[in-house]
Amino acid sequence: MALRNLVWLICTGFLLVLYVTPVAAMDRSDAGLNSLRYQLQLVNLVRPSKQSEDSYRILRSGTVQEKLDRVGGIQADLKYFWQNKNIPNDANRLDDTEDLYQRAISLEPTSSDYLPVSNRLRYLLWLSEHYPWKPLVIGGWLKEGDYHKSIPEISFRLNMLGDLDSYDRNNKQLNRTLATSLLRFQRRHGLKQDAIIGPETLRWLNASPKNRARLLANNFLKKSSYLASLDSRFLLINIPAFEMVLVDHDEIQLKSRVIVGKPYRQTPMLSSQISNVVLNPSWRVPRRLLWRDLLPKVRENGSYITQRNFDVFDAKGVIIEKSPDEWQELAQGRFPYRLVQRPGEENTLGRYKFYFANDYNVYLHDTVDKSLFEESNRALSSGCIRVENVESLANWMASNLVRDKQTWVDMQVERQKTQWFSLDDSLAVHLVYWTAWIDSEGDSQFRNDIYNQNSTGNLALIENR
Repeated sequence: MALRNLVWLICTGFLLVLYVTPVAAMDRSDAGLNSLRYQLQLVNLVRPSKQSEDSYRILRSGTVQEKLDRVGGIQADLKYFWQNKNIPNDANRLDDTEDLYQRAISLEPTSSDYLPVSNRLRYLLWLSEHYPWKPLVIGGWLKEGDYHKSIPEISFRLNMLGDLDSYDRNNKQLNRTLATSLLRFQRRHGLKQDAIIGPETLRWLNASPKNRARLLANNFLKKSSYLASLDSRFLLINIPAFEMVLVDHDEIQLKSRVIVGKPYRQTPMLSSQISNVVLNPSWRVPRRLLWRDLLPKVRENGSYITQRNFDVFDAKGVIIEKSPDEWQELAQGRFPYRLVQRPGEENTLGRYKFYFANDYNVYLHDTVDKSLFEESNRALSSGCIRVENVESLANWMASNLVRDKQTWVDMQVERQKTQWFSLDDSLAVHLVYWTAWIDSEGDSQFRNDIYNQNSTGNLALIENR
């Protein structure tokens, strides 16, 4: 049996037994105290304090009497903590019970991923206590077939993190087995899946188990609190994951890769309602994008404006026409005009634009550049969200939010004319920022903090434990 598998059984097996086998097969008090201890473990990762750390120490290694003397205060502190963080649980329903086990279990978050997260936190903290995790330096890039003195340690880390079933401590080659495990590791971290150990892959290999635990705990609180406030139908975009999910009646109806804003043109975190769909949108180029993106292209190619179907307007709304040489010269100076790209096959916004009220002038839309969805780092836009499965999203809206379906179908025929379509029912849209979670397969997922929003610190600051 691989060392990592054995360690996982040691660290998590007891908890799995605790929640799968009948409670009568165990001592209820011990089970309740363990539940409180694992809750405190999460709390200490998010909001460390002398009091909570002392409580955790007592539950872990104190005498039976010390534990029982402290349990009332611990329960009160946990109840306050979960309420303060808006994390739902069943504590209020069992306030009157004297059963320690029932009180402890009722305090646990009712989020479906609480137990997987708790299990993973226990394992990561165990790993932090028992193994050094010093930064590795490889001095270049490693690909399949390469030899390096750090390969044994890299193999060990992949094994302990669950991406490699077994390894040879004496092997110093990045062989096919190790390359396959790197693909899994890269997939779990949202990295380019090339089985090459470059700067980004190495940075995540160097991320300490304790830092991983902190990220997972903090993001669990953000995610659980946020989801608890949502209705059964919503559209959610997780910005650093570059993913969109559509939920209806608490069931996932659609997933899609998305493109979000660059770090210096960030997609904002917000909630709103999609109320209109624009078919064949035109694109009025924002002034800042005109200066940063388009005018440099016009300076290189004066025909760029006509080739990309732009109309140019003066301050009075009159269309201005110039020769390519004149446009090229004007682009060198102040350029007192605005550009609007006509609707059609080459329009930057594509076929659909999904409008929702917000103060940032951002929206969801199609794109003509589909190849960008293959990039691992999709922070590539100027703030708006580009949706890969845009046709599926539009079709779902037509089926579920539109009564006059014939008019919707008729509007699809026209490709060169901009048309606004008001939905009969709006769709809640939420732009969120979560960089760590446990997925539906039970795997821990981590993503780069593309906007430097994590309060738990930069992952570049690797701990030795």
